[in-house]
Amino acid sequence: MNKIATGVQMLSWAKDLFPLNRSITGEGTRETLRYLSDLLPELQIKEIETDTQVFDWRVPQEWAVREAYVEDPQGNRVIDFSVNNLHVVGYSIPINRTMPLEELQNHLHSIPDQPNAIPYVTSYYEKNWGFCLTDELRSKFIPGEYKVYIDSDLFDGSMSYGELILPGEDKGEVFLSTYICHPSMANNELSGPVLATALGRWLKENPRRFTYRIVFVPETIGALAYLSRNLESLRENCIAGFVLSCVGDDRTYSYLPSRLGNTYSDKIALAVLDHEVSHYEKYSYLDRGSDERQYCSPGIDLPVCSVLRSKYGAYPEYHTSLDNFDVVTAEGLGGALNIYKKMIGLIESNHLYRATCLGEPQLGRRSLWPTTSNMNNPPGDTRKLINVLAYADGNLDLIDIAKYCDISTVECERIVNVLLAADLLENVDIRSPRSIN
Repeated sequence: MNKIATGVQMLSWAKDLFPLNRSITGEGTRETLRYLSDLLPELQIKEIETDTQVFDWRVPQEWAVREAYVEDPQGNRVIDFSVNNLHVVGYSIPINRTMPLEELQNHLHSIPDQPNAIPYVTSYYEKNWGFCLTDELRSKFIPGEYKVYIDSDLFDGSMSYGELILPGEDKGEVFLSTYICHPSMANNELSGPVLATALGRWLKENPRRFTYRIVFVPETIGALAYLSRNLESLRENCIAGFVLSCVGDDRTYSYLPSRLGNTYSDKIALAVLDHEVSHYEKYSYLDRGSDERQYCSPGIDLPVCSVLRSKYGAYPEYHTSLDNFDVVTAEGLGGALNIYKKMIGLIESNHLYRATCLGEPQLGRRSLWPTTSNMNNPPGDTRKLINVLAYADGNLDLIDIAKYCDISTVECERIVNVLLAADLLENVDIRSPRSIN
Protein backbone atom coordinates (compact mmCIF):
# COMPACT_ATOMS: atom_id res chain seq x y z
CA MET A 1 0.00 0.00 0.00
CA ASN A 2 1.19 3.49 -0.85
CA LYS A 3 2.58 5.06 2.32
CA ILE A 4 1.46 8.52 1.19
CA ALA A 5 -2.28 8.32 1.74
CA THR A 6 -5.03 9.77 -0.44
CA GLY A 7 -8.59 10.71 0.41
CA VAL A 8 -9.74 7.42 -1.14
CA GLN A 9 -7.41 5.39 1.09
CA MET A 10 -8.43 7.34 4.19
CA LEU A 11 -12.09 6.69 3.38
CA SER A 12 -11.33 2.96 3.06
CA TRP A 13 -9.67 2.92 6.50
CA ALA A 14 -12.66 4.71 8.01
CA LYS A 15 -15.08 2.19 6.51
CA ASP A 16 -13.03 -0.69 7.93
CA LEU A 17 -13.14 0.88 11.40
CA PHE A 18 -16.77 1.98 11.29
CA PRO A 19 -18.41 -1.21 12.72
CA LEU A 20 -16.19 -1.39 15.83
CA ASN A 21 -17.89 -0.57 19.13
CA ARG A 22 -15.50 2.04 20.50
CA SER A 23 -15.94 3.63 23.90
CA ILE A 24 -13.63 5.33 26.39
CA THR A 25 -12.40 1.85 27.35
CA GLY A 26 -12.75 -1.64 25.96
CA GLU A 27 -11.89 -4.00 23.18
CA GLY A 28 -13.37 -1.88 20.40
CA THR A 29 -10.86 0.86 21.18
CA ARG A 30 -7.99 -1.66 21.29
CA GLU A 31 -9.08 -3.16 17.96
CA THR A 32 -9.07 0.34 16.49
CA LEU A 33 -5.54 0.98 17.77
CA ARG A 34 -4.32 -2.39 16.47
CA TYR A 35 -5.72 -1.56 13.02
CA LEU A 36 -3.98 1.82 13.05
CA SER A 37 -0.72 0.24 14.22
CA ASP A 38 -0.73 -1.92 11.08
CA LEU A 39 -0.66 1.34 9.12
CA LEU A 40 1.77 3.02 11.55
CA PRO A 41 4.06 0.25 12.85
CA GLU A 42 5.84 2.64 15.24
CA LEU A 43 2.57 3.43 17.03
CA GLN A 44 2.80 2.34 20.66
CA ILE A 45 -0.37 1.13 22.36
CA LYS A 46 -0.36 1.96 26.06
CA GLU A 47 -2.68 1.22 28.97
CA ILE A 48 -3.66 3.11 32.12
CA GLU A 49 -5.20 1.05 34.90
CA THR A 50 -8.71 1.53 36.22
CA ASP A 51 -8.96 3.98 39.12
CA THR A 52 -5.71 5.77 38.25
CA GLN A 53 -5.93 9.39 39.40
CA VAL A 54 -5.57 11.86 36.51
CA PHE A 55 -5.83 15.40 37.89
CA ASP A 56 -9.42 15.76 39.19
CA TRP A 57 -10.62 12.54 37.50
CA ARG A 58 -10.11 8.80 37.82
CA VAL A 59 -9.85 6.30 35.00
CA PRO A 60 -13.21 4.47 34.95
CA GLN A 61 -13.84 0.76 34.91
CA GLU A 62 -13.61 -1.03 31.62
CA TRP A 63 -16.85 -1.74 29.78
CA ALA A 64 -17.71 -4.72 27.62
CA VAL A 65 -21.04 -5.44 25.92
CA ARG A 66 -21.70 -8.67 24.05
CA GLU A 67 -25.40 -8.64 23.25
CA ALA A 68 -28.33 -6.28 23.77
CA TYR A 69 -31.88 -6.18 22.47
CA VAL A 70 -35.51 -5.29 23.14
CA GLU A 71 -38.38 -7.61 22.16
CA ASP A 72 -41.94 -6.33 21.76
CA PRO A 73 -45.02 -8.06 23.20
CA GLN A 74 -45.20 -10.34 20.11
CA GLY A 75 -41.59 -11.47 20.58
CA ASN A 76 -40.20 -9.40 17.69
CA ARG A 77 -36.69 -8.03 18.27
CA VAL A 78 -37.34 -4.34 17.66
CA ILE A 79 -33.98 -2.99 18.88
CA ASP A 80 -30.79 -4.97 18.35
CA PHE A 81 -27.22 -3.94 19.25
CA SER A 82 -25.88 -6.27 16.56
CA VAL A 83 -27.61 -4.17 13.89
CA ASN A 84 -26.21 -0.82 15.07
CA ASN A 85 -23.94 -0.30 18.06
CA LEU A 86 -25.49 3.13 18.68
CA HIS A 87 -28.61 1.31 19.89
CA VAL A 88 -27.13 0.82 23.38
CA VAL A 89 -26.40 3.71 25.73
CA GLY A 90 -22.65 3.71 26.30
CA TYR A 91 -21.60 2.04 29.55
CA SER A 92 -25.02 0.47 30.13
CA ILE A 93 -25.10 -1.91 33.06
CA PRO A 94 -26.49 -5.44 32.53
CA ILE A 95 -30.22 -6.05 32.67
CA ASN A 96 -32.51 -8.99 31.94
CA ARG A 97 -36.14 -8.10 32.65
CA THR A 98 -39.63 -7.86 31.25
CA MET A 99 -41.34 -4.52 31.82
CA PRO A 100 -44.31 -2.51 30.58
CA LEU A 101 -43.81 0.05 27.83
CA GLU A 102 -44.44 2.89 30.29
CA GLU A 103 -41.37 1.87 32.32
CA LEU A 104 -39.25 1.15 29.23
CA GLN A 105 -39.94 4.63 27.84
CA ASN A 106 -37.87 6.12 30.68
CA HIS A 107 -34.82 4.33 29.24
CA LEU A 108 -35.39 5.08 25.54
CA HIS A 109 -33.70 7.92 23.64
CA SER A 110 -34.77 9.34 20.28
CA ILE A 111 -34.84 12.71 18.50
CA PRO A 112 -38.32 13.95 17.51
CA ASP A 113 -36.84 16.56 15.16
CA GLN A 114 -34.79 13.87 13.39
CA PRO A 115 -37.20 10.93 13.23
CA ASN A 116 -34.83 8.72 11.17
CA ALA A 117 -31.74 9.25 13.35
CA ILE A 118 -30.46 7.05 16.17
CA PRO A 119 -28.88 9.37 18.77
CA TYR A 120 -25.54 8.75 20.46
CA VAL A 121 -25.98 8.70 24.26
CA THR A 122 -23.63 7.66 27.08
CA SER A 123 -23.69 7.34 30.86
CA TYR A 124 -20.01 6.95 31.72
CA TYR A 125 -19.91 7.99 35.35
CA GLU A 126 -23.39 7.08 36.62
CA LYS A 127 -24.60 3.48 36.53
CA ASN A 128 -27.54 3.35 34.18
CA TRP A 129 -28.84 1.55 31.14
CA GLY A 130 -30.76 2.48 28.04
CA PHE A 131 -31.44 2.06 24.35
CA CYS A 132 -31.34 4.54 21.47
CA LEU A 133 -33.62 4.29 18.43
CA THR A 134 -35.20 6.35 15.72
CA ASP A 135 -38.22 8.37 16.76
CA GLU A 136 -40.11 6.85 13.85
CA LEU A 137 -39.61 3.35 15.29
CA ARG A 138 -40.39 4.50 18.82
CA SER A 139 -43.73 5.96 17.72
CA LYS A 140 -44.80 2.48 16.57
CA PHE A 141 -44.33 0.79 19.94
CA ILE A 142 -47.61 -0.55 21.32
CA PRO A 143 -48.56 -0.94 24.99
CA GLY A 144 -47.60 -4.23 26.56
CA GLU A 145 -44.73 -6.14 28.12
CA TYR A 146 -41.25 -5.78 26.56
CA LYS A 147 -38.27 -8.01 27.17
CA VAL A 148 -35.13 -5.97 27.84
CA TYR A 149 -31.72 -7.67 27.72
CA ILE A 150 -28.20 -6.23 27.97
CA ASP A 151 -25.29 -8.64 28.43
CA SER A 152 -22.54 -6.29 29.61
CA ASP A 153 -19.82 -6.02 32.25
CA LEU A 154 -18.12 -3.21 34.12
CA PHE A 155 -14.83 -4.40 35.60
CA ASP A 156 -11.39 -3.24 36.68
CA GLY A 157 -9.15 -3.22 33.63
CA SER A 158 -7.51 -0.36 31.78
CA MET A 159 -7.96 2.47 29.32
CA SER A 160 -6.01 2.28 26.04
CA TYR A 161 -4.37 4.99 23.98
CA GLY A 162 -1.85 5.22 21.15
CA GLU A 163 1.28 7.36 20.84
CA LEU A 164 3.62 7.92 17.90
CA ILE A 165 6.71 10.12 18.23
CA LEU A 166 8.65 10.96 15.07
CA PRO A 167 11.93 12.66 16.04
CA GLY A 168 13.19 15.63 14.06
CA GLU A 169 16.37 17.69 13.99
CA ASP A 170 14.93 20.07 16.59
CA LYS A 171 13.51 19.05 19.97
CA GLY A 172 10.58 21.42 19.41
CA GLU A 173 7.42 19.36 18.98
CA VAL A 174 4.29 19.62 16.89
CA PHE A 175 1.47 17.91 18.79
CA LEU A 176 -1.40 16.24 16.90
CA SER A 177 -4.20 14.77 19.01
CA THR A 178 -7.31 12.87 17.94
CA TYR A 179 -9.86 10.72 19.74
CA ILE A 180 -10.91 7.07 19.44
CA CYS A 181 -13.88 6.64 21.77
CA HIS A 182 -17.09 6.89 19.72
CA PRO A 183 -18.94 4.01 18.07
CA SER A 184 -20.18 4.08 14.48
CA MET A 185 -20.01 7.72 13.44
CA ALA A 186 -17.92 8.72 10.46
CA ASN A 187 -17.15 12.44 10.81
CA ASN A 188 -17.24 13.01 14.56
CA GLU A 189 -15.20 9.88 15.22
CA LEU A 190 -13.27 8.36 12.37
CA SER A 191 -12.23 11.31 10.24
CA GLY A 192 -9.76 12.48 12.90
CA PRO A 193 -7.93 9.18 13.42
CA VAL A 194 -7.59 8.47 9.69
CA LEU A 195 -6.27 12.00 9.09
CA ALA A 196 -3.75 11.59 11.93
CA THR A 197 -2.70 8.26 10.43
CA ALA A 198 -2.29 9.75 6.95
CA LEU A 199 -0.21 12.61 8.35
CA GLY A 200 1.95 10.18 10.32
CA ARG A 201 2.67 8.12 7.20
CA TRP A 202 3.48 11.28 5.21
CA LEU A 203 5.76 12.69 7.91
CA LYS A 204 7.69 9.43 8.14
CA GLU A 205 8.57 9.69 4.45
CA ASN A 206 9.90 13.27 4.66
CA PRO A 207 12.84 14.94 6.41
CA ARG A 208 11.66 16.76 9.53
CA ARG A 209 12.95 19.93 11.14
CA PHE A 210 10.72 19.38 14.18
CA THR A 211 9.61 16.38 16.21
CA TYR A 212 6.01 15.21 15.79
CA ARG A 213 3.97 13.72 18.63
CA ILE A 214 0.73 12.09 17.43
CA VAL A 215 -1.69 10.66 19.98
CA PHE A 216 -4.93 8.69 19.70
CA VAL A 217 -6.80 9.04 23.00
CA PRO A 218 -10.32 8.64 24.40
CA GLU A 219 -11.81 12.12 24.42
CA THR A 220 -11.62 14.08 27.71
CA ILE A 221 -10.50 11.34 30.11
CA GLY A 222 -7.84 10.13 27.65
CA ALA A 223 -6.50 13.63 27.05
CA LEU A 224 -6.40 14.26 30.81
CA ALA A 225 -4.62 10.97 31.40
CA TYR A 226 -2.10 11.71 28.65
CA LEU A 227 -1.41 15.17 30.07
CA SER A 228 -0.95 13.72 33.54
CA ARG A 229 1.86 11.56 32.18
CA ASN A 230 3.45 13.98 29.72
CA LEU A 231 2.70 17.54 30.80
CA GLU A 232 6.24 18.64 31.65
CA SER A 233 7.62 17.37 28.35
CA LEU A 234 4.81 19.04 26.41
CA ARG A 235 5.26 22.31 28.28
CA GLU A 236 8.96 22.32 27.50
CA ASN A 237 8.84 21.24 23.87
CA CYS A 238 5.45 21.85 22.26
CA ILE A 239 5.64 24.71 19.74
CA ALA A 240 2.29 24.06 18.07
CA GLY A 241 -0.61 21.65 18.37
CA PHE A 242 -3.90 20.77 16.73
CA VAL A 243 -6.91 18.65 17.70
CA LEU A 244 -7.96 16.59 14.68
CA SER A 245 -11.75 16.20 14.71
CA CYS A 246 -14.63 16.41 12.22
CA VAL A 247 -12.43 16.73 9.15
CA GLY A 248 -14.25 14.43 6.73
CA ASP A 249 -17.12 16.28 5.05
CA ASP A 250 -16.78 18.59 2.04
CA ARG A 251 -19.19 21.35 3.08
CA THR A 252 -16.91 23.96 4.61
CA TYR A 253 -13.79 24.60 6.69
CA SER A 254 -13.83 25.82 10.28
CA TYR A 255 -11.32 27.35 12.66
CA LEU A 256 -11.58 27.10 16.44
CA PRO A 257 -8.86 29.10 18.24
CA SER A 258 -6.86 28.39 21.34
CA ARG A 259 -8.12 29.90 24.59
CA LEU A 260 -6.70 33.36 23.86
CA GLY A 261 -6.30 32.90 20.12
CA ASN A 262 -2.71 34.15 20.12
CA THR A 263 -0.56 31.03 19.89
CA TYR A 264 1.79 30.01 17.13
CA SER A 265 -0.77 27.35 16.13
CA ASP A 266 -3.43 30.03 15.61
CA LYS A 267 -1.01 32.03 13.50
CA ILE A 268 -0.18 29.03 11.33
CA ALA A 269 -3.83 28.00 10.91
CA LEU A 270 -5.02 31.47 9.89
CA ALA A 271 -2.11 32.02 7.50
CA VAL A 272 -2.99 28.85 5.59
CA LEU A 273 -6.77 29.19 5.70
CA ASP A 274 -6.70 32.83 4.61
CA HIS A 275 -4.86 31.97 1.39
CA GLU A 276 -5.98 28.40 0.67
CA VAL A 277 -9.72 28.49 1.35
CA SER A 278 -12.25 30.80 -0.25
CA HIS A 279 -14.46 30.77 2.85
CA TYR A 280 -14.29 29.30 6.33
CA GLU A 281 -16.21 29.63 9.57
CA LYS A 282 -14.43 31.36 12.46
CA TYR A 283 -15.52 30.24 15.90
CA SER A 284 -14.77 31.49 19.38
CA TYR A 285 -13.07 29.44 22.08
CA LEU A 286 -16.45 29.68 23.80
CA ASP A 287 -17.64 27.26 21.08
CA ARG A 288 -15.09 24.62 22.12
CA GLY A 289 -16.15 21.03 22.64
CA SER A 290 -13.24 18.64 22.13
CA ASP A 291 -9.85 18.10 23.78
CA GLU A 292 -8.74 21.70 23.32
CA ARG A 293 -10.70 22.06 26.58
CA GLN A 294 -7.91 20.16 28.32
CA TYR A 295 -4.86 21.26 26.32
CA CYS A 296 -5.69 24.98 26.61
CA SER A 297 -6.97 24.99 30.18
CA PRO A 298 -5.35 27.39 32.69
CA GLY A 299 -2.13 26.00 34.07
CA ILE A 300 -1.66 23.72 31.06
CA ASP A 301 -1.85 26.36 28.32
CA LEU A 302 -0.47 24.39 25.39
CA PRO A 303 -0.52 26.16 22.00
CA VAL A 304 -3.39 24.11 20.58
CA CYS A 305 -6.21 25.06 18.20
CA SER A 306 -8.37 23.21 15.66
CA VAL A 307 -8.89 23.34 11.92
CA LEU A 308 -11.99 21.32 11.04
CA ARG A 309 -14.42 20.87 8.22
CA SER A 310 -17.98 21.23 9.62
CA LYS A 311 -17.43 21.73 13.35
CA TYR A 312 -18.83 19.27 15.88
CA GLY A 313 -22.29 20.35 16.98
CA ALA A 314 -22.70 22.56 13.90
CA TYR A 315 -23.86 20.00 11.34
CA PRO A 316 -27.23 18.25 11.54
CA GLU A 317 -25.96 14.66 11.58
CA TYR A 318 -23.69 15.23 14.59
CA HIS A 319 -23.90 12.55 17.31
CA THR A 320 -26.40 10.44 15.39
CA SER A 321 -26.46 7.44 13.08
CA LEU A 322 -26.81 9.89 10.18
CA ASP A 323 -23.12 10.75 10.63
CA ASN A 324 -22.15 8.19 8.00
CA PHE A 325 -20.46 7.99 4.62
CA ASP A 326 -23.05 10.23 3.05
CA VAL A 327 -21.41 12.92 5.21
CA VAL A 328 -17.77 11.84 5.00
CA THR A 329 -16.26 11.69 1.52
CA ALA A 330 -12.88 11.03 -0.07
CA GLU A 331 -12.89 14.63 -1.31
CA GLY A 332 -13.56 15.99 2.18
CA LEU A 333 -10.83 13.89 3.79
CA GLY A 334 -8.40 14.69 1.00
CA GLY A 335 -9.05 18.41 1.38
CA ALA A 336 -8.37 18.30 5.12
CA LEU A 337 -5.18 16.31 4.49
CA ASN A 338 -4.02 18.96 2.03
CA ILE A 339 -4.69 21.81 4.50
CA TYR A 340 -2.84 20.06 7.31
CA LYS A 341 0.10 19.28 5.04
CA LYS A 342 0.30 22.98 4.19
CA MET A 343 0.16 23.96 7.85
CA ILE A 344 2.90 21.49 8.73
CA GLY A 345 4.91 22.63 5.72
CA LEU A 346 4.64 26.23 6.93
CA ILE A 347 5.76 25.25 10.44
CA GLU A 348 8.74 23.48 8.91
CA SER A 349 9.74 26.37 6.64
CA ASN A 350 8.96 29.37 8.86
CA HIS A 351 11.87 31.50 10.15
CA LEU A 352 12.73 34.99 11.29
CA TYR A 353 14.56 36.88 8.55
CA ARG A 354 16.78 39.95 8.49
CA ALA A 355 18.14 41.95 5.55
CA THR A 356 21.94 41.83 5.35
CA CYS A 357 22.39 45.30 3.81
CA LEU A 358 21.91 48.71 5.33
CA GLY A 359 19.55 50.56 3.03
CA GLU A 360 18.25 49.02 -0.16
CA PRO A 361 20.78 46.73 -1.85
CA GLN A 362 21.85 47.25 -5.43
CA LEU A 363 19.72 44.64 -7.10
CA GLY A 364 20.81 45.30 -10.68
CA ARG A 365 24.28 43.81 -10.26
CA ARG A 366 22.66 40.71 -8.80
CA SER A 367 20.32 40.39 -11.82
CA LEU A 368 17.32 41.02 -9.57
CA TRP A 369 16.32 44.33 -11.16
CA PRO A 370 15.16 44.71 -14.78
CA THR A 371 17.67 46.31 -17.14
CA THR A 372 15.13 49.00 -18.02
CA SER A 373 12.47 50.13 -15.58
CA ASN A 374 10.59 52.98 -14.03
CA MET A 375 12.21 53.39 -10.61
CA ASN A 376 8.95 54.53 -9.04
CA ASN A 377 6.96 51.61 -10.41
CA PRO A 378 9.08 48.49 -10.84
CA PRO A 379 7.55 45.31 -12.30
CA GLY A 380 5.34 43.26 -9.98
CA ASP A 381 7.83 40.56 -9.02
CA THR A 382 10.53 43.12 -8.32
CA ARG A 383 8.08 45.12 -6.21
CA LYS A 384 7.34 42.02 -4.14
CA LEU A 385 11.05 41.40 -3.71
CA ILE A 386 11.83 44.87 -2.39
CA ASN A 387 8.73 44.76 -0.19
CA VAL A 388 9.92 41.55 1.45
CA LEU A 389 13.31 43.15 2.05
CA ALA A 390 11.60 46.18 3.56
CA TYR A 391 10.01 44.08 6.30
CA ALA A 392 12.91 41.70 6.94
CA ASP A 393 14.03 43.34 10.20
CA GLY A 394 14.85 40.22 12.20
CA ASN A 395 11.69 40.50 14.27
CA LEU A 396 9.18 39.35 11.66
CA ASP A 397 8.84 35.80 10.41
CA LEU A 398 7.69 34.49 7.03
CA ILE A 399 4.02 34.76 8.00
CA ASP A 400 4.34 38.34 9.24
CA ILE A 401 6.23 39.46 6.16
CA ALA A 402 3.68 37.80 3.84
CA LYS A 403 0.86 39.56 5.68
CA TYR A 404 2.48 43.00 5.46
CA CYS A 405 3.27 42.46 1.78
CA ASP A 406 -0.24 41.14 1.03
CA ILE A 407 1.03 37.93 -0.55
CA SER A 408 0.62 34.26 0.34
CA THR A 409 3.19 32.51 2.50
CA VAL A 410 3.99 30.27 -0.48
CA GLU A 411 4.82 33.30 -2.63
CA CYS A 412 6.74 34.88 0.23
CA GLU A 413 8.81 31.75 0.74
CA ARG A 414 9.68 31.69 -2.98
CA ILE A 415 10.92 35.30 -2.79
CA VAL A 416 12.78 34.65 0.47
CA ASN A 417 14.64 31.78 -1.17
CA VAL A 418 15.71 34.08 -4.01
CA LEU A 419 17.00 36.64 -1.52
CA LEU A 420 18.74 34.00 0.58
CA ALA A 421 20.53 32.70 -2.53
CA ALA A 422 21.69 36.25 -3.23
CA ASP A 423 22.93 36.66 0.37
CA LEU A 424 20.52 39.54 0.89
CA LEU A 425 18.67 37.83 3.75
CA GLU A 426 19.76 35.77 6.71
CA ASN A 427 17.87 33.44 9.02
CA VAL A 428 18.09 34.84 12.54
CA ASP A 429 15.97 32.44 14.63
CA ILE A 430 17.10 33.07 18.18
CA ARG A 431 13.81 32.20 19.88
CA SER A 432 11.67 29.11 19.82
CA PRO A 433 8.87 29.23 17.21
CA ARG A 434 6.35 29.14 20.07
CA SER A 435 7.30 32.71 20.89
CA ILE A 436 7.10 33.97 17.29
CA ASN A 437 3.60 35.43 17.45
